[in-house]
Amino acid sequence: MYLIAPSILSANFTKLGEEITNVIDSGADWIHFDVMDNHYVPNLTIGPMICEAIRPLTQAPIDVHLMVKPVDRIIPDFAKAGANIITFHPEASEHVDRSLSLIRESGCQAGLVFNPATPLEYMDYVMDRLDVVLLMSVNPGFGGQKFIPSTLAKLRAAKAKIDAYEQESGRRIRLEIDGGVKVDNIAEIARAGADAFVAGSAVYGAGKDSDPHRYDSVIAALRAELAKV
Repeated sequence: MYLIAPSILSANFTKLGEEITNVIDSGADWIHFDVMDNHYVPNLTIGPMICEAIRPLTQAPIDVHLMVKPVDRIIPDFAKAGANIITFHPEASEHVDRSLSLIRESGCQAGLVFNPATPLEYMDYVMDRLDVVLLMSVNPGFGGQKFIPSTLAKLRAAKAKIDAYEQESGRRIRLEIDGGVKVDNIAEIARAGADAFVAGSAVYGAGKDSDPHRYDSVIAALRAELAKV
């Protein structure tokens, strides 16, 4: 039921291939791929070429989070590069329904991302286009930030919308959380409704670079906390 999606934003980019292989071998489910454009958010990260380069390394889904504006131009590039899931911020699209449809037509699962101050109402009219709803529990742009506690109430509200839609349609939308997720708070976050967890520094900050099994213990600890829910 629960998925762990380490964000490569916190990985050692001089050994990115090894980092991805090691984290999946340690039990991670998805690779979270943060794309920032120094326009929608004040940082610049990676693009489709890196996604294409890492695609052969793993069968695990690549979860591409677009923090770019506009989004439509880059969506097909990431689909061709091997993305499985593509999410974007509604503020970054001129036409949310069209952008979601473009992602799905490109062969990927589609989702919306909500910043801490973004209202959930954006999802109300496009539920049939959503495979994932991603809530930011930090303000996007940089890794290593602390979890914003008010996100728990927002998670519960999003979960209620998703549950009501599932009852009506029979289709389940995954509820993902991104920002400040750690061993000591993941259970509380899960109780609020999340079922997929982006963890960057909590995972990639573990152990010594020379140890290929350095992520085993932290991912096991995250799963142990989730088992208590």
